[in-house]
Amino acid sequence: MKVFKLVFSPIQVNTYVLADQSGDCAIIDCGCYDRNEFSALVDLIESKNLNPVLLLNTHCHLDHIFGNRFFYEKYKLSPWSNELEEPNRKNAVNHALLFGLEMGPPPEPAGFISNQQKMVFGDTTLLALHVPGHTAGSMAFYSQPDVCVFTGDALFAGSIGRTDLPGGNFDTLLKSIRNKLLTLPGQTIVYSGHGPETTIEREINTNQYLT
Repeated sequence: MKVFKLVFSPIQVNTYVLADQSGDCAIIDCGCYDRNEFSALVDLIESKNLNPVLLLNTHCHLDHIFGNRFFYEKYKLSPWSNELEEPNRKNAVNHALLFGLEMGPPPEPAGFISNQQKMVFGDTTLLALHVPGHTAGSMAFYSQPDVCVFTGDALFAGSIGRTDLPGGNFDTLLKSIRNKLLTLPGQTIVYSGHGPETTIEREINTNQYLT
């Protein structure tokens, strides 16, 4: 599986395009803030001759779903997320205004993801892991064959997600990270919702919140 990363919006969210040899691809956290940014995502997809078949959200804070409406309009694919994220999705337009930003109403989910659910595109299977704490319905997506995990805003390089927003809980987040993420193989690459990549081993050894 190949992983392509694009950084979008004033909030600098990481959007990931995952592609395998089948030519199908999945998008995690489509954070394109406007149509110009969405064009950059489309250009990547088309330049690699990819066929989008799956749109996933680690959670539904506004910066992670800015581009879902654009994506739905072009590819007719609705996003998948955890059902506990519905309040965040429904309130995203109002939350954007608090940041001085604008967005259209996010599309309805294609379905809801639960812990240990397998999300499939092409020849690739991602295992969904429920990692609450940043939000109530935060999900991570793990590919065992590719030794990587997409953690959204649960775990960052050298840090963890904020827990002062609705649905956040510091103790819950630490428990999620320790029980669901730090138990993965140490060489597992961590693709976070913001910032650079890291590994599970590096975070175990150096993350101030986890040592």
